[in-house]
Amino acid sequence: MTQRLPPSLTPLEIALAALLNGLEPLAPVELPLAAAAGCIAAGAPLLAAHPPHDIATADGWAVCANDLVGASSYSPLPLTKAPPWVEAGEAMPAGCDCVLDADAVEMSGPLVQVLAEGVPGQGVRRAGSDIAERMPAGLEGDPVGAADLLLARVAGLDKLGVRRPRLRIVNVPGATATMDMIAGIAHAAGLAVETRQAGARDQASIADMLDASSCDLLLTVGGSGVGRRDAAVMALARRGEVLAHGLALQPGRTAAVGRLGRIPVVALPGSPDHALAAWLALVVPLIDHLSARWPRRHVTLPLARKIASGVGIAEMALLSLEHQAWMPLAVGEWPLQAMARADAWLLVPASHEGFAAGTPVGAYLVRE
Repeated sequence: MTQRLPPSLTPLEIALAALLNGLEPLAPVELPLAAAAGCIAAGAPLLAAHPPHDIATADGWAVCANDLVGASSYSPLPLTKAPPWVEAGEAMPAGCDCVLDADAVEMSGPLVQVLAEGVPGQGVRRAGSDIAERMPAGLEGDPVGAADLLLARVAGLDKLGVRRPRLRIVNVPGATATMDMIAGIAHAAGLAVETRQAGARDQASIADMLDASSCDLLLTVGGSGVGRRDAAVMALARRGEVLAHGLALQPGRTAAVGRLGRIPVVALPGSPDHALAAWLALVVPLIDHLSARWPRRHVTLPLARKIASGVGIAEMALLSLEHQAWMPLAVGEWPLQAMARADAWLLVPASHEGFAAGTPVGAYLVRE
């Protein structure tokens, strides 16, 4: 028996709606800071003010600026005793609001003279200036970035609350390079990724690997087409439910969506361009839904050149940023070099014939 596409292709929006139907965002979990990078923040704790008091940011003399008005090398200001010396990172003494350089105070025996004025806040980090009181450790619904991790570490946290989908990828022999690409993208997006290798390309071997336990999303890579050695969709039908096979999407036409119990499944084609397009059009929205992520930012710029598209099929375009405009690199068919050069991607709806040159379009960044 050979896989076959249905007589009519399923519109992308219908396939995506079927995939998302009944799915709820995942419950937050607490992860060590290193593991939380890239995950979507959820239930982040409120931090205490930092620093808790004024601290010196430079080595020098701690003084009060108002006490030094008019001091200069031509008109030294005598003091009855030397001001306190502070090292960078130390708490500022009471009544001091600035730090003078070492050579701004001259000491000769019992005589102490100040040779420069001070400015309030000079060489000082104010209490709460790094972290405001009750500031969240990461914004709910946004990815946890390096700056969020820095704040958490400075505040003394060792864990953060996040939503982190668990992704299982089943590789069909012959699609390893594509699987490695998808796994790398998923790792960078903060997902917990597990990869498995089917023993062969036949239906039974693939079906044996379709285990939905301990994962929130399952992907197969390869074997979704209609070749004589393609059996991933039949394997999915054998173990679960196929919701749609054959999408009105280019690249990505032979992708399929389904369920194993309550776990969503996406069968990605083995070709890198078709797999990446299906990942962007189907898997990314699914991950964002499970993670309760805020809508992704898109960048609107005019097209440097027109994009022509056929009505009835949603076409994916790869774009590069050139002179504050989007330059189309590839539409519908994606050479590997276009995938490597792309800065953004754009979905041309099935109802559109494309966009004229100069039309402002909102594209999603490949690397956020």
